Amino acid sequence: MRTMKHIKSGALHICLLAIAVIQVFPLFWLLGFSLKDNNEIFGGNIAGLPQNWRFSNYASAFNQANVLQYLLNSILVTAATILITIVLAATAAYAIQRMIWKGRNIAMKGILVGMMVPIHAVLLPLFIVLSKIKLLNTYWALIIPYVAFGLPLAVYLFSSFMVSIPREMEEAAAIDGCNIYKLFFRVMLPLIRPAIATVSIFTFISSWNELMFAVTFINKQEYKTLTVGIMSMVGAYTTKWGEIGAGLMIATVPTVAIYLLLSDQVQNSLVAGAVKG
Repeated sequence: MRTMKHIKSGALHICLLAIAVIQVFPLFWLLGFSLKDNNEIFGGNIAGLPQNWRFSNYASAFNQANVLQYLLNSILVTAATILITIVLAATAAYAIQRMIWKGRNIAMKGILVGMMVPIHAVLLPLFIVLSKIKLLNTYWALIIPYVAFGLPLAVYLFSSFMVSIPREMEEAAAIDGCNIYKLFFRVMLPLIRPAIATVSIFTFISSWNELMFAVTFINKQEYKTLTVGIMSMVGAYTTKWGEIGAGLMIATVPTVAIYLLLSDQVQNSLVAGAVKG
C-alpha cells in the first residue's frame, strides 16, 4: 500500500512539474527571443538560447521605440481604472447587499446585464459619443470604457463576498457610533480585501492587455498605451523583432508581478467563498 501511495505521489508530482514547465516555458522563450537580432531569429535559432545576448534591444526599445512613454501611459490608465472600478463597485455592492431599499434586486440584475455586452457592439457608439464630448485622444477615452466594462464583474464579486459577512459586525459598529460612511470604510473594506485583490487582478489584466479601444480611440503618440505602441513597432519594410520581443517582455513583467503579489489574497477570496457561500 505504501509503495502504491509513493508511486501515485511521484506520478502526481511529475505531472505537476510538467504543467509548471509548460506554463513557465513561454516566459523563458520570450526572454531569449528579446535578446536576439533578426539574423539569429530567421537563421534557425528561433527557440534556442541567444548566441549573442543583445541587451541593447531593451535600450533601443526604451530610447528609440518610445516604450517608456507607452509603459507610463499604460500604468496611468490601468491604475486609474483599477482605483475607480474598486471604489464604484464596492460602494454599489454595499448599497445593494447591505442596505434595504426597493428595487435593489432589479438594480443588481441591470448591472449584471453589462457582463453580456461585447465590446465590439459598443465600439462605434462609444467612438461617436467620445468624439462629441471631445474626449478622443485623452486618457479618459480609455479609462471610462474600461471602468464601464469592469464594473459588472466587480460588483458581482464584491456582492458575493459581502453576503457572507455577518450583519452583527455592522450592528456592533453602529452601536459604537459609526455612521454609514465609517461602517463602509472602517468595517466593510478591511473585510473584503481578498475580493479587492481579485477585482484588481481581473481589472488589471483586462485593461493592461486591451487593444481594440486603445487603437480606435487613441491616435496621438503621447497617449498611446503599451499594446498599441508595440504594435506600431512593426515597420512597413523592416521590423526589428528583437526589440518587439523586448517590448513584449516589458509588458509581461508587470502582469506576472501583480499576480504574484496578490495571488495569496485571491486564494483567500476563493477559499472564503467556497466555505461561506
